[in-house]
This record gives sequence, C-alpha cells and structure tokens, in this order.
Amino acid sequence: MTTVFLIKYVLVKSILLFFLVISSVASSFAQSKDYDIPPFQRFPTFPPIQILLSDSTTVYTKAEIPTGKPTLFIIFSPDCSHCQDETTQMVAHMDELKDVQIIMITYHPLSQMKDFVATYGLEKYPNIVVGKDVQYVTATFYSIRNIPCMALYNKEGKLIEKLEGTHPIEEVITAFKTNQ
Repeated sequence: MTTVFLIKYVLVKSILLFFLVISSVASSFAQSKDYDIPPFQRFPTFPPIQILLSDSTTVYTKAEIPTGKPTLFIIFSPDCSHCQDETTQMVAHMDELKDVQIIMITYHPLSQMKDFVATYGLEKYPNIVVGKDVQYVTATFYSIRNIPCMALYNKEGKLIEKLEGTHPIEEVITAFKTNQ
C-alpha cells in the first residue's frame, strides 16, 4: 500500500508542478500587451527614417529633420489617384504650408518617384523632401492600411494625429494651427 500511495503522491505532485509551470509561462506572455499598440502610439515622435533621395546616393535621416517647426509625413504611391489628389491640394495650399516641413515617402522605384516630383513641381519647394523608404520602416511604424497616410507633428516633434486615406488639406492645416 505504501508503494501505491507513494506513486499517487508523486503523480499528483508532478501534475501540480506541470500546471504551475504552464500558468506561469502563460502569464508571462499575457504581460506583453505593449506589442498590440502600434509603434507610432508607443513612440509618438518621428520614426527612425532613412529615405533614399532621387539622386540615389543621398540618405535623409531623422537627424536631418529641422527642429522647431511642424512636420508632415506623407506616405504615398505615385500611381495612387488619392495620393495624386492630396498632392494637388497640398501644392495649391503651399502658402499656408510654407512653414511646415513636408517629408513625402514612397516604396516605389526612384524613377516613378522622380516622375511624380516633376509632375507636381515639388522640387521648387524648399520645405519638401521626397524619398524612398528602402527599409520599409514607415509602413510598420505607422501600421499603414491605406494610402495616402499622413502623420502630423507639432513644433516639438510630438505626434498630433495620423490620418489614412483622403482628407481635405484644410483639415491638415487646421490641425497644425490648433496644435502650435
């Protein structure tokens, strides 16, 4: 009888230990809820960009973003009609956006990006930088589902809001004015 009792005791203890280990492992995975929050919300500052400019050798980084002025990131596709409309609106309102640093980012080939810049005359605006995100950092950072995707930052470099899809440029201008 004592042998049977000893076997049952060891078996019960092993089962309890097994459940204890499983529950502690499960609870440690439950602690990682921060990963459910998109990076742009966890880190409401500029993303760690490295965008390739149209000369195909110059890389524009986060360190080069001017400080002390509002910044607008626009993730776009040169062949997207909504992106084209947004750019047309933006160019038409450049007087109101002249003090905003605009960084336009695409994932398309440099040749398409250059054609887009030429079509909209973006090279004549000193506050606009257009480049290719060769490492696809912004897509992950902003959890992009629709383009154009715009991220608006105030003068201190803090995120005001993220907009996906088509939005009237007046909405962007108003957001900058109310968050100075």
